[in-house]
Amino acid sequence: MSILSDYLARFQETLFPMIEISVQEPLTARQKQFVYTLDIVQVERFIASPFLQRMGRKRMDRRAIARAFIAKAIYDLPTTELLIEMLQSQPVLRKLCGFERRRDIPSAATFSRAFEHFALMKLGDTVHEALVRTYVADRVVMHVSRDSTEVSAREKPARKAKPAPKPVRKRGRPRADSPRQLPEPTRLEKQYDLTPQEALAELKAELKYVCDVGAKADSKGNLHYWTGWKTHIDWADGGIPLNVATTSAPRHDSQVAIPMMRTTAKRAISLYDLMDAAYDAEWIRAVSEELGHVPIIDANRRRGVILPPMDEARARRYNERSTAERGNSRLKDEFGFRHLRVRGHPKAHMHLMFGVLALFADQLVKVFAT
Repeated sequence: MSILSDYLARFQETLFPMIEISVQEPLTARQKQFVYTLDIVQVERFIASPFLQRMGRKRMDRRAIARAFIAKAIYDLPTTELLIEMLQSQPVLRKLCGFERRRDIPSAATFSRAFEHFALMKLGDTVHEALVRTYVADRVVMHVSRDSTEVSAREKPARKAKPAPKPVRKRGRPRADSPRQLPEPTRLEKQYDLTPQEALAELKAELKYVCDVGAKADSKGNLHYWTGWKTHIDWADGGIPLNVATTSAPRHDSQVAIPMMRTTAKRAISLYDLMDAAYDAEWIRAVSEELGHVPIIDANRRRGVILPPMDEARARRYNERSTAERGNSRLKDEFGFRHLRVRGHPKAHMHLMFGVLALFADQLVKVFAT
């Protein structure tokens, strides 16, 4: 990553002074971070220019709007209205986003329509995958730390349909000549033979990705409830997110592990899979070993069974999983994960992905530019 270090040095020596001369005032640390992020993420490469539009009324330049949403994540702003107010009052930030004059700033309704378009085209996933392939694919990732984090939403939980009644089985032992019904395969068994796209599609079709109430035990065993979503993230060493999926809040971590694992393996070469006790399942271990990884999973103490402790070498590697905890904490405290105001799964995931993109660039600079 010496190329990245040289590249950032040129930023300090050439680009920042040029921008400061242009705007006639020094850049703040947050504005420099925004410039870094825009140049690394390059979100405009994935959005069509309005100048290529041949028919109809010319649309507002959505490339500038996408850059503004990245600024919203970097500044940890709770609402789009505050973003618009900041763009109007800060000429430097406005010009960095691509709005030359105050009257060029779109209305809140235009921001909302553009955001919905970004969500439906899965802009966040496309840009993030390109970043991983550009900056991580040619390196060997020692540890992939897999974990989820709750995301509260200002949305009512969706109404649940009543489950179909199960057929009543006669009491007693079945007749010897009666046909025996084999038990239904578990979800992890089904996912073993599916591609990651098929597994996630089946999970979404069967369980529906809707706003719901989730529960999670803290370090002391106390249940914590929230209404909203759950974001599952695979983290590389250094706190760089490799893969992100958003599901309903009650979805168990293990049900997303296999498709996440296989998708991450296509994006980066890794050696160890680090997971907590929620992922302790034979099918998950089997897929990890099949991919050539070493699974290090904390034991799930089911039904009070006393299990042997993890050996010292594996325990030291397992401690690297704190990367996921620190990354999730940064997303919540610095990049907008506590300010989810939109409704519906596509928009919720897009909001979270803007925060992930901003964190990716920030961590890349911190890890590889030192």
